[in-house]
Amino acid sequence: MSPSQMFAAASLAGALFCGGSALGQSSADRYNDYPTEARADYVFACMATNGRSADVLRRCSCSIDTIASIIPYDDYVEAETVLSLQQVGGERTSIFRTTALAKELVAAVRRAQAEADILCF
Repeated sequence: MSPSQMFAAASLAGALFCGGSALGQSSADRYNDYPTEARADYVFACMATNGRSADVLRRCSCSIDTIASIIPYDDYVEAETVLSLQQVGGERTSIFRTTALAKELVAAVRRAQAEADILCF
């Protein structure tokens, strides 16, 4: 399967998996719905993990661009919120570790990140 076919399949799977929220938007709209601040935050964190070079900057930028093309920003924010709440202990936050919706949100972002890793790193 070619990279473009893999990308198309991942995009379709992401749209279907996210309950169709991505279906009402064009690909360009989904790609551009990530604010610059969110993209920069991702790139800074990625570079802190992978190194601080021009090559890593390009790869991390490619990574967030790929994620943005697969997952709508609102779904990305929800998943990041769930991930941060999963880090907090206690009974009140257990819902973010055990519910199917929370698990699905996180899984969708992790699949997008895996796709980005394949294409960019």
